[in-house]
Amino acid sequence: MRAVVQNDKSQARVAEADAERRARAVKTATAALALAALLTGCAGDPAPAPAQGGPGHPLDPRARQAAEHARQAAEHARLAAAARRWGLERAPLTPPAPPAAKPRITPRDGFEVDGQEEENLPPVFTTVPIRQKVVFLTIDDGAEKDPAFLRMMSELKVPYTAFLSNYVIEDDYGYFRRMQAQGVTLNNHTLTHPYLPGLSYEEQRDEICGMQTVMKKQFGKAPTVFRPPYGNYNGDTLRAAKECGIKYAPIWDEEVFVDHWEYRDWDRRLHPGDIVLTHFRGRDDWNGTMVDDMRRFLDKVTREGYAVARLEDYL
Repeated sequence: MRAVVQNDKSQARVAEADAERRARAVKTATAALALAALLTGCAGDPAPAPAQGGPGHPLDPRARQAAEHARQAAEHARLAAAARRWGLERAPLTPPAPPAAKPRITPRDGFEVDGQEEENLPPVFTTVPIRQKVVFLTIDDGAEKDPAFLRMMSELKVPYTAFLSNYVIEDDYGYFRRMQAQGVTLNNHTLTHPYLPGLSYEEQRDEICGMQTVMKKQFGKAPTVFRPPYGNYNGDTLRAAKECGIKYAPIWDEEVFVDHWEYRDWDRRLHPGDIVLTHFRGRDDWNGTMVDDMRRFLDKVTREGYAVARLEDYL
């Protein structure tokens, strides 16, 4: 009888230990899942319970790693599904983190004006000097206001920069406020999109500074980045831009249309740091939509191993 009692006690201790191990495993798994849910925006309560980590209850490193892997897997699956939904060959590549030290931006050779360096005029450039396989998407004017385009870019998390002209956006500032709410930077492309070198200094200043006023009133901020219409400028353009608070005047190295690409350089290739131009256009101007245009752009850059980054993060 004594041997039976001892055996029962031994079995009870083993069962107890097993129960403890299972409880710890459940606790760790729960913490990992809770953190993954929190990081992906799925958690109902942003404050974790004591058993899930938090002050006084640090999360196990293995659980934290598991949670991060779960978050990455969930985001990858989401992006892949979005890419299929929008008809892409594959999901866009994720850009690297913005550089801690910004690259030094100088005018492209041959794009300087007299007094460029002495007067510290905004540089005109087509490429950001980086080695990573990153390109920058910029979209001009604002004529087409396609809600499907906003949904596509938001779902795919593709960053881009808009250069706006007031004469084509004033009928619907709200569209561009929605764009801004998605994290898009809105920049200056003049009031009426004129050929600036054909205007006097005062007229150029009115075009640029006038758009700065509109941007501040409608979107809460006067930008420091400006693109001259058609990529045309002279010394007065850059002096007026500087007077209006502009620091940079990027143009572009490639331009994408709904049915083809155009290149500034002889090699007809993308390069690290290139700025790509397209326009807010639809079927009235193109044989396709903004979504079609973005599909052509994203398929090419992704196929060639490039990620799309946010231009302002490098300025």
